[in-house]
Amino acid sequence: MISEFQALSDKINLLAELTRSLRRENAHLRQSNAALAAENLACRQRLSQAQLRVEALLASLPGADDAPDPAPDPAPDPAPDPINDDEAVQ
Repeated sequence: MISEFQALSDKINLLAELTRSLRRENAHLRQSNAALAAENLACRQRLSQAQLRVEALLASLPGADDAPDPAPDPAPDPAPDPINDDEAVQ
């Protein structure tokens, strides 16, 4: 019976150590997540600033207002009719 209590005690100790380990890992992951979120925000801000600078540069180019609008994309091909399309049946 003593050996059963010792085995149970060992399992409880192992469980406690695993819990501590998982809590440390969770705290580390939370810190990493916060750092990555801050880095992501900084990158988005830099990207936005770069976009504004490029737009301002494009607007300052000579003839920027005289350039014709780009041609619209052609209409996409309609989807094939599966009833009348022999390839759709295969």
